Amino acid sequence: MNHSTTANGTSRSLEVSTKAVEAEIRDRADPRQVLADRVAHLYRQMPIAIGATFVAGAIATYELQGRFLQELVLIWWAIVVTFSATASLLLYAYYRSPDKLSSAPDWLRWLGIAALGNGASWGLAGGVFFRSLSDEHQVFLGFLFAGMASVGVPVYAASWPIFALYAAGILGPFCYVLLTFGNRLFVEIALLVPLFYALNVAIAYRLTQVFLSGYRLRHAYGKLTQDHRTLNQRLELQLVDLEEARRQVEASGRKLALFAERAPIAVLELQPDGIVSEVNHAAEMLFGYAAAELVGSSVKKLVRAEFHGEFDQTWRELLAKRESMAGLKIRNPRRDGIDLICEWTVTPLVNFRHEVIAVIAQGRDVTAQLEAERMKQEFTSTLSHELRTPLTSIIGSLQLINSGVMGDVDKEVAELTTVAERNGQRLLDLINDLLDIEKIESGKLTLAPELIALDDLVREAMVLNKAFGERFSVRFEARGELPGRLVLADRKRLQQVMTNLLSNAAKFSPEGGVVEISTEDSGASVRVAVHDRGPGIPEAFRGRIFGRFTQADSTATRQKGGSGLGLAICKRLIELMQGRIGFENRAGGGATFWFELPRQAAA
Repeated sequence: MNHSTTANGTSRSLEVSTKAVEAEIRDRADPRQVLADRVAHLYRQMPIAIGATFVAGAIATYELQGRFLQELVLIWWAIVVTFSATASLLLYAYYRSPDKLSSAPDWLRWLGIAALGNGASWGLAGGVFFRSLSDEHQVFLGFLFAGMASVGVPVYAASWPIFALYAAGILGPFCYVLLTFGNRLFVEIALLVPLFYALNVAIAYRLTQVFLSGYRLRHAYGKLTQDHRTLNQRLELQLVDLEEARRQVEASGRKLALFAERAPIAVLELQPDGIVSEVNHAAEMLFGYAAAELVGSSVKKLVRAEFHGEFDQTWRELLAKRESMAGLKIRNPRRDGIDLICEWTVTPLVNFRHEVIAVIAQGRDVTAQLEAERMKQEFTSTLSHELRTPLTSIIGSLQLINSGVMGDVDKEVAELTTVAERNGQRLLDLINDLLDIEKIESGKLTLAPELIALDDLVREAMVLNKAFGERFSVRFEARGELPGRLVLADRKRLQQVMTNLLSNAAKFSPEGGVVEISTEDSGASVRVAVHDRGPGIPEAFRGRIFGRFTQADSTATRQKGGSGLGLAICKRLIELMQGRIGFENRAGGGATFWFELPRQAAA
C-alpha cells in the first residue's frame, strides 16, 4: 500500500514537473516565430507535393489516355499541369517575400487553399473516371488515390488542418462514388474510407504536435542559449571589472603599505583585542622599540600603567561606536623611560558585517608643540601684564610732558620726549596687535554683535582717524552718497578694521592726496571700500598680503611705521563676522581694500 502510494506520488510529481517544463518552453518560445518556422517547413515540402502530383498525374494520364474518356483525361491533365505551375509560382513568391515572419498567417492560408485545390483535382478524377473504368483500372485508380492521400501525411505534417483539407478533397468525391456505385463491396470499402481518413488525420495531428513541440523547444533553447550568451558576456565583463578592481586594490594596498612604511608619523595596525600587528619605521624611531618587540604584544605597552583604565574605556567605546577618533592626546613612554605626549588618530576598519577587523592608529609627537604653546602663553601673559601696563603708564607720562601740563621744557628735551612717545605708541600698538592675533587664533576672542548703520560707522571712522591722516598730509573723503545699510557686527572690532585700512591708506598715499571711502550693495552683502593713490600692491606680494608679519616693502614700512599684523587681524575679524575681505589695484595707480558683510533688514 505504501509502495503504491509512493509510486503514484512520484508519477504525479513527474507529471507536474513535465507540465511545468512544457509551460516554461511555451512561455520562452515566440508564437509568431514558431508559426513562421512551421510555414517555412511546409513550403520546403511543397516541391515533393508538386513533383508527386505531376508524376502521378502523368502516369494516370498515360494509363487512361487510350480509353473512350480521352478528352476528359486530357482536360484533367491540363488541370494537374496548371496546379503544378500555380503551386510553383506560390513557392517562388514565398521565397521572394521580404517579411516571412509577420505574413506567416497569410502564407499558411494560401497553402491551405493550394492543398485543397490539389486534393480536389484528384477527387475530380475519381468522381469522373471511376464509374467508367474496368475493374483493373478501378483498382489502379483506388490505389493511386490511397497513395496520394498517404503521401500528404509527411508533406503536410506541420499543419494537420491543411492535410485534412487535402485528404478530404481526394477522398470525399471518391467515397461518394463508391457509395453510389451499387456494388456491395464498394459500399463496404466506402464505409472504410472515413476510417482511413480519420486515421491519417490523427497521425497528421500527432505529427503536427511533434513539430510544434520541436519548434518551440528549438526557439526556447535558442533563447536560452542567447540568454546564456548574454549572461556569459556579462560575467566576462564583471570578471574583467573584478580583475581591474583587484589590481586597483592591490595597487592601493601597495601604496598604503608604502605610505605607512615611509610616513613621517607613527603608524600602528592593531587587532580588535589591542595586540599590535604591524608598525612602521617612524614608530620604531619614535618609541625606541624594534618592530619585533612591539608586534604580538599589547598596545598598552606604550601607555603609562596609571592610565590603563582610562585607555581600556576609550578602546571599548571605539569598538562599540566603530567611528574614528581624532585628537587623542596620550602620554606614551619611550623605551628609555622618557615620556612623550602624542596626538593620535584612531580608525577602526569594519567589514561588510559591521565587524571590526583591525584598528589603524596614527600618532605624532606633540611634546615640543605643547611646550611651545606653554611658552607662547607665558609670553602673551608677559606682554599683557609685564610690558603693556608699565608701557601705558610711560606713554601717559610722556604725553603729559609733551602737552605742557608739566611746564615748558627745553626744545631738545621736547624733541626727545616726542620721539619717545611716538616709539612707545608704536611698541604699544605692536603689543596690542600680538595680543589680538593670539586671541583670535586661540579662539578666545569674543564678539558682541549688534545692528550697526554702516554709513554712521564710516563717518565716525573718518573723524577718529582725521588727525592720523593730517600727520601724513592726507584727507579722508566719502565717495558719493553713503547709503544707510544695516549689518550685524561688533562695533568696536569693525571700527578697528576701519582704522587699520584708513591708516594703511594714509601711510602709503602721496602728500596732499585724498583717500576715498565708498559703500555699495553687493548682492546680499554691503561692501565698504577704501581707495588710495599709493604705489599699489606688488605682484609678488599679493598672495601673502593677509599673512602675519608680511610687508610689501620693509624699508618703507619702517619709515612709515607698522608691525605687519594689521591686515591679518582685519581678515580674521571680518571672517568672524561672517564676511570677507580683499583688495585690487586701481587703474592709474593705487589700491582698493574692501570688505563685505551680510546686509540686514531694518527691524
